[in-house]
Amino acid sequence: MNKFWIMLSHTYKNKIMAKSFIISTVITVLLVLVVTNLESIISLFQGDDAKEKIAVVDETNELYPVFSKQLKAVDTDGDLDVKLKQSEDEVTKQVKDESLDGMLIIKRDEKGTISGTYKALTISDESTYQTLQQALTQTKTAVGTAELGVSQETISSLYAPVTVGQKALKEGAKSEEELGQTVGLVYIMLFVIYFSVIMYASMIAMEVATEKSSRVMEILISSMPPIQQMFAKLLGIGLVGITQLAIIIGAGSLSLKLNQKSETASSVGGFLNLTDVSATTVIYAVIFFLLGYFLYATLAAFLGSVVSRIEDVQQTITPMTLLVVAGFMIAMFGLNAPDAGFITVTSFIPFFTPMIMFLRVGMLDIPFWQAAVGIGITLLTIVILAVIGARIYKGGVLIYGNSSAFKAIKQALRLAKN
Repeated sequence: MNKFWIMLSHTYKNKIMAKSFIISTVITVLLVLVVTNLESIISLFQGDDAKEKIAVVDETNELYPVFSKQLKAVDTDGDLDVKLKQSEDEVTKQVKDESLDGMLIIKRDEKGTISGTYKALTISDESTYQTLQQALTQTKTAVGTAELGVSQETISSLYAPVTVGQKALKEGAKSEEELGQTVGLVYIMLFVIYFSVIMYASMIAMEVATEKSSRVMEILISSMPPIQQMFAKLLGIGLVGITQLAIIIGAGSLSLKLNQKSETASSVGGFLNLTDVSATTVIYAVIFFLLGYFLYATLAAFLGSVVSRIEDVQQTITPMTLLVVAGFMIAMFGLNAPDAGFITVTSFIPFFTPMIMFLRVGMLDIPFWQAAVGIGITLLTIVILAVIGARIYKGGVLIYGNSSAFKAIKQALRLAKN
């Protein structure tokens, strides 16, 4: 057993000290910091000068006051700096000289129809155009209703959106507030499980194939049983993954806390606010993450053991990768319909359970027995894969050649039996 811990420690230290680990961790942490501070970073490049300078030429000489009032209601962020101008030719020259970003000409024909023309050097900025269009549309409504003798307050009340609250009648079902708090964690964990399984499972397969192709495996087999090697690598790389995730999540959490204290609190922080998430949901997140890792890591280990060349690793583990992608795509759809029938069914398929059952646990109030059955089925699958995988690994590390993966697995089982 002492050799097992030596192998585990050796695998962990080698991966932690590898340049690829350090570089990928630093890059990911930087990306997380950028995302969690995106609004603060954007604000550094913005100021009063960042406002879009727009001139309005009112050919009617009467609509601008109404338009200005409607624009303030539409442009809640104050992104537009709008001023009234008289000469269209002068404004056109200023737009061409880039002292103005654009101009809006307000017109009204003989029938009383209000229209506008927006001019700029380029018309790629849809946000400015849409804001001005919306303000002018509301101006048309305000002017038309005023001429009909209807007050602006009445029109505002008619156009105000209706508030529709949601309330679950099922006893124990999650409320609207609870779902809002949980969806961030569910979304994060789906991506964490997806990328972790693909990255670390592939790392295990590549590690085994590398040792085998370099003939180091033959030396290792003579010093300790292949089964111990397999599980030492599984746990060692698992610890590498936990270490990397702890660093990334720690950096992201610290950044969110600091950002929430600042004046430019990020909307990302509101979406990823996990302070009010129940402890049960967090525990389930950890459980399903570990289940997903060991399920696919065990599968990747024995698939890597039947590969003779490093170049063949990706091809051999492609079916496993497709299973992960399928589970992730189903889970993404399930975010909008977590109670759909096929979501319920696929949550009990062991290769999909870590993502889809966690989705259901987080978004719905499902009976405990369903989560327990999903965990039990996945654990049983891991045990079966471990037993079969250990036998394949035991014989697979001694197989060299270019035979297909299926033939290599059969040959590995035969060698392990003998």
